[in-house]
Parts: sequence; structure tokens; C-alpha cells
Amino acid sequence: MLHEEIKGKIKEAMIAKDTVRLEVYRGMVSAFTNELVAKGRKPQEWLSDEEAIAVITRLSKQRKDSIEQYTKGGREDLVAEEKAQLAVIETFLPQLMSKDEIKTIALAKQSELGITDATKKGMLMSALMKDLKAKADGMDVKEVVDNLFA
Repeated sequence: MLHEEIKGKIKEAMIAKDTVRLEVYRGMVSAFTNELVAKGRKPQEWLSDEEAIAVITRLSKQRKDSIEQYTKGGREDLVAEEKAQLAVIETFLPQLMSKDEIKTIALAKQSELGITDATKKGMLMSALMKDLKAKADGMDVKEVVDNLFA
């Protein structure tokens, strides 16, 4: 299980004195515990791999948002720190689809649903996100759908 694997990596990071990995792993375990409590489960329990991936995806999005904000604020020192943490987090995420792969599926779904105008863009987006959940980045899907109706 992914939850258990990450807990085991804390000791490795401590021995290697890798503070970035150690901080990320501890943050993940904390996020897992928070997720368990939020779902009304005991903190000693384990998340399923699907639940753990959802938490890790959320952590990844938080880092990306932070990078964007720090970049706008001219805080390159914090940008570098967030990017290093993001790199560690992404090693636990499944490979996401490229925009080209998303476009192929979006075109097929568009013709399947018979959507021809931009007023039903939300319906297409909803159907795609349902099919591509955890396989594609939502921002990439939105960009592809927007470009189909541009």
C-alpha cells in the first residue's frame, strides 16, 4: 500500500539526511491522517491506494499553486523549495496524459455526445473529467476543451 510505503521512506530520508524528502514524506503522512479523520476513520488506519493518490494529487496542486504565487511575488528562493518538494511528490503520482492524448479523447467524446456549439462546453468537460479522472490534469482538459470551441 502506498500509505505504508511512504511511512517506510521517512526512515530512509532521515538516514540520508535528505531534509526535502523527509519534509515531504512527513507532510504526506500528516495529510493522510487528516484525510482519515475527515472521513470519520481512526488515524491509525491506512488509506487505500486510490485515496492516497487523491491526497497526493491535492498536495501536488497545492505546490503548483504556491510556485505560481511565489513566482508572481518574485520569491525565487521559495519557488526553488516548492519545485524540489513537487518533484518528490510527483514520483508517487501516475503518469498523466498529454494534451494530444486528451484532445483525441475529447474529439471522440464530442462527436459521441453530438456537441457542436460552445454552450454545451460544460457538458463535454463534465463527461471528460468523469472518464479521465486521475488520468489527466484538469487544467489540461479545460485548455483542450476551450481550444475545441475557439
